[in-house]
Amino acid sequence: MTLPDTAPRSGRGRNVTVMVTGAGTPGAVGIIKAIRRTDAFDPHIIGVETIPDASGFPLVDTAETVSAGDDFIQDVIDVARREDVDVVFPLRPTDLQSLSEAKPRFESEGIEVMVSDPETLSIAMDTGRLYDHLVQHGHQIVPEFYRVSTCDEFVDAVRALGYPDRRVCFKRSDGNKVCFLDSEADGSNVLLDTQPNNTVSTLDGVLPIFEEIEPFPDLIVTEYLPGDEYSVDVIAREDDVPVTVSRSHDEISAGHSYMGTIEEAPELIESARQICALLGIEYNANFRFKYAADGTPKLVEVNPHLSESVTAYVGAGANIPSLSVQHALGWDLSEITVDWGTHVTHDWQEIVFRPGQKSATI
Repeated sequence: MTLPDTAPRSGRGRNVTVMVTGAGTPGAVGIIKAIRRTDAFDPHIIGVETIPDASGFPLVDTAETVSAGDDFIQDVIDVARREDVDVVFPLRPTDLQSLSEAKPRFESEGIEVMVSDPETLSIAMDTGRLYDHLVQHGHQIVPEFYRVSTCDEFVDAVRALGYPDRRVCFKRSDGNKVCFLDSEADGSNVLLDTQPNNTVSTLDGVLPIFEEIEPFPDLIVTEYLPGDEYSVDVIAREDDVPVTVSRSHDEISAGHSYMGTIEEAPELIESARQICALLGIEYNANFRFKYAADGTPKLVEVNPHLSESVTAYVGAGANIPSLSVQHALGWDLSEITVDWGTHVTHDWQEIVFRPGQKSATI
């Protein structure tokens, strides 16, 4: 999908200053372009990142490099105050908790931070806690799963889920990398904190590694879901979920969707709405679902932030980054018409920083 050039257009109403934190994260370029594309307001975009050559810096009005450690929040507040920021739009998942805890400090400056409350984040970003929470409240959308914290518990869970006759999945409860156990696979090392995703090994291949790990990681072991994968992306606030759109993932690499179709999935959209209400999710969230062998949809994970591939919807009529800013400001959202069936392909884009030049080219 190609978005139009990023030159601001006049005559769109009031000016809005948006700070994008994590301006060098995957998806930042497309999200910044989508904000530029809006007709609802004239965006002034501040890009914040902990590195000086962030991919999104060439597209923002003001680029600021901030500290990566304990001074991160204070640096962001200082920049937001100086630039008279209206809304802070976090793109990096690892920034969410600290920004959420600091929301009162931003609010005292009249700045809206687009992130859920700390307790909501702590549940949504820990798959084990999330699944437990949903089961306790009667939601059957989760796959069969076990939470384990010892090697013996891991082996018992794997066997209970049908291994070696069936494939089994596992990952860190607070992580995103999924590993598979397949009795017919070649044994291989499993490094839960590194890429690529979707490592396939055998139980015999991973046990020597787990037997040496101290302390044993908090893992979640789940049934293997062989069916199609979908995402539902939402804009939410309190009990209101004014925007929900869904898409299929036709091609995935290292956990990222590079090809998909904007496809209406009412059952998944309703599940996402219910989970939003249960968890109290605010602003943006991305729900990943996969279908089990019997055709039943199961929740894979909840990402309580804007998806890096959310710009897939822009070409289908749903500019979620722009709508999210408007919703954060309390504006009434205009009705959107989604062109269901729109097919989208993502591609890489080079950002070139030449020696001696302050700006970059795309």
